[in-house]
Amino acid sequence: MKQFDNELHSMVLSEDGSYTAYSKEYGEHYHSTKDGALYESLIKHVEPAFKIKQNQDEINILDICFGLGFNTLATIYYHKKNSLTSKLNIYSPELDSSLVKSLKSFTYPKEFEEFRHIISILAENGIYSDENLHVEIFLGDAREYVRGFAPQKFDIVYQDAFSPASNPTLWTREYFGEIKNVIKEDGILTTYSIALQVRAALYENGFNLYLNSGEGFRDATVASQTELEGFIDVDVKHKISCNPHIKSLRD
Repeated sequence: MKQFDNELHSMVLSEDGSYTAYSKEYGEHYHSTKDGALYESLIKHVEPAFKIKQNQDEINILDICFGLGFNTLATIYYHKKNSLTSKLNIYSPELDSSLVKSLKSFTYPKEFEEFRHIISILAENGIYSDENLHVEIFLGDAREYVRGFAPQKFDIVYQDAFSPASNPTLWTREYFGEIKNVIKEDGILTTYSIALQVRAALYENGFNLYLNSGEGFRDATVASQTELEGFIDVDVKHKISCNPHIKSLRD
């Protein structure tokens, strides 16, 4: 633990027994300490996305942002645990290069133990590839990175940046317009945020909004430009009409 802790980050035990970290720069934890770091990644991102996206040869995933790598590692873990056969291509921006370098000393849950070599290689080189998996980390501005992709590349987007209050540029209407350009029409976006201003920004870009709800975790959001079955619809238009003072974030 002491190896990882520094002037910018400190490890914190979350309620599911896995560690997350606290960012002193952003004043936020990387995961909900109440929901648990591993559980949050699985239940708010990986499971709802793979409920829809799994029966295809390749799955392209945009993980915003890499952080401690939980969403990427939880995806690999879920994929292997469920004997899925799709090749995974995961692309993830991360502004904090020192964080990525320090991940070799982070205490990950036992579920990720067999993937330690992946973290070590990513921490050193930023790219990991084998026959069934490709992961690359872009060290720099997430929006610059997103703009560089071909239209309709991604099947899944994990929208997991720090909150709109501390990192608003990754939650604006214009930002989600850039995401719309690179996600497939039947692609799935997942996020922990249920803020109306975030949902409005997605809605204004043509996304349908759904509630990801269940026992043991706080509500989250699933979005897609196509209609989804098996999720609870969110009537964003009605919510906006009832809260006319709420506006989507803008650049």
